[in-house]
Amino acid sequence: MASFNPTLRHQVIAVYKELLFLGREYPLGYEYYRTRLRKAFASQKDVTDEAQIKKGIERAQFVKKEIEALYYLKRYRALRQRYDKI
Repeated sequence: MASFNPTLRHQVIAVYKELLFLGREYPLGYEYYRTRLRKAFASQKDVTDEAQIKKGIERAQFVKKEIEALYYLKRYRALRQRYDKI
């Protein structure tokens, strides 16, 4: 990643931390999730073009939203099953 643009660097680190936090409840385990996430970010470490970095940040935020949606759906289904029994 380009070290000459600290705002992009901060954004990449922030989205990485957010994705890492979401991995706590991953079905295959936190270690599996963390290693896959680390590989995904490490594969893009040599990108220096700001447009490509911004595109990667947008992609990571999309993935974050998808993971959150899956977690909310899982919780909704659990609550619905609980209340359907009543």
